[in-house]
Amino acid sequence: MQPQDKIAGKIVVASQHYPPDPSTTAAIMAEIACRIAGDHEVVVLSGSPGALPVAQTGPGKPRVVAVKNRMAGKAALVRRGLSELLFASRTFLALMRELRRGDVVLTVTAPFMLPYAVVAAARLKGARSALIMHDLFPDVLVMAGLLKPGSLVTRTMRAVNSLMFRALNAVITIGRDAERPLLSYSGMRRNKIRFIPNWATLVPGPRPLSPDNPFRKKLSARFVVGLSGNLGFTHDPEIVFEAARLLKGEPDIHFLLSGWGIGFARLTQLQAEANLPNVSFVARVEDAELEAFLASANLWIIPYRKDVAGVSVPSRFYNLLAVGRPVALVSEPEAEAALTVVENGLGWVVTPGRADQLADAIRAASRSDDGVMAERAVKAAARFDRATAMNAYAALVDELLRNPDLSEPR
Repeated sequence: MQPQDKIAGKIVVASQHYPPDPSTTAAIMAEIACRIAGDHEVVVLSGSPGALPVAQTGPGKPRVVAVKNRMAGKAALVRRGLSELLFASRTFLALMRELRRGDVVLTVTAPFMLPYAVVAAARLKGARSALIMHDLFPDVLVMAGLLKPGSLVTRTMRAVNSLMFRALNAVITIGRDAERPLLSYSGMRRNKIRFIPNWATLVPGPRPLSPDNPFRKKLSARFVVGLSGNLGFTHDPEIVFEAARLLKGEPDIHFLLSGWGIGFARLTQLQAEANLPNVSFVARVEDAELEAFLASANLWIIPYRKDVAGVSVPSRFYNLLAVGRPVALVSEPEAEAALTVVENGLGWVVTPGRADQLADAIRAASRSDDGVMAERAVKAAARFDRATAMNAYAALVDELLRNPDLSEPR
């Protein structure tokens, strides 16, 4: 876009997670902000203190404004809730200073209180608002067993969501399965929804299995099952451990686990109690080593609890495909990742809670040695392209600047 074609109005990105935070959400929001900054003035309200990477500073990059933030651990639910409420309140005040009529503010569902603050500020200032929906609340909390479906808190959150979805100008989903639960809200309209899937951060291409891989060197097993990344409330650590227990008598199969979050704390506890010989832990893998780590396993597990469809999509999924590895996905068949697995022949979909099915899938994978599946994985990953996603975000921002209410007929 040439300078004379630029549309008036700036873009404000509000995110608790932003570099130097190493999380996937931080990387995604930085990619989007930097891409849009090529066409528009972009201000980022960030809850992540510290110096930005050099590549994200200088002319043509977003201006980053720090919002004071203190993040409690996920297990400390009350403290975490209070700190997230405080961050959302501070972001609201920052938006009231930054926003002007006609601007666009883009946010994400982390923490879940943030979108409410963003939408309120946008309405008060005459700005347009868009939400990237990584997780749907309160459904995530109900799924994790932290809230009852009919509780007062759940009903209140759903009522507030109806108001929020009515006020939002656009909702970006990263899974096709999100449309049905979104449209159950009275304030939601189908033509507000934009499906923009996440992307692989690694270049798609088959990575050979090598005994020299630093993560495989100490393992004697022929077949390595990997688990990587954050295990939060939506994930089921027990099914992974129980599958390992069921397979402990098969020395050719070994579980290699690395990550963080409340789920990994549970896995560590289970292993401390049982000391299974076919389970090993690796400290959290830094970005520089991620490619080698993902290439170390023959098969990767993504273990969700039941009722994940429409609630959460695993971003790690795309990098697993990028290195040419099949997956064993614990999920309902109608969930986005499960649809992708089945449609493209990328692995196995296992019923949530069925450790025996997961063990059977791992056993089948260890006997298949399917090179064609690896090729299909790489081909699928190539379709989840960063440039395609970034262009879609840029087009949506331009559309909002020109046409503030996507739900209105044109």
